[in-house]
Amino acid sequence: MNTQIDLQIDLQWLKACQIEDAIENGGVCLKLNNEQVALFYFARRNEWYATQNECPHKRQMILSRGMLGSLGETPKVACPFHKKTFALDTGECLSGDECAIKTYPVKVENGTVYIGMTA
Repeated sequence: MNTQIDLQIDLQWLKACQIEDAIENGGVCLKLNNEQVALFYFARRNEWYATQNECPHKRQMILSRGMLGSLGETPKVACPFHKKTFALDTGECLSGDECAIKTYPVKVENGTVYIGMTA
C-alpha cells in the first residue's frame, strides 16, 4: 500500500472506488473536486497511487491509460502518447524533462480506496 504522508491540515479523504472496481496493474480516471485524477493499482507491488490525469507535454488527459512499470525501485507510469515516464510516488519526470505531475496520497480502509485532496 502507498504510504505517502501528507502534512497539510486541510487534507480531505475522498472516496474513489471499492478495491474490486480497480484495474490490476493499470489505472482509471476519476473526477474529484473538479480535477481529473488517475488512480493506479500496481498489483505486482501491492501499492496504490494517484496523480493528475493530464500529461504535461501536450496537455492531454491520458495518464490513467498509461503503462505501469519500475525504474529500479521507483514505480512509474508511461504516457501512452509520448512515452514520457513519471514517478508515481513523487511525480518527477524520469525521462529527463523538467516537468512533473501532481501526486495525491492514497489509503485503503475496509475495502474502499480514498484519495487525499486539499479542501
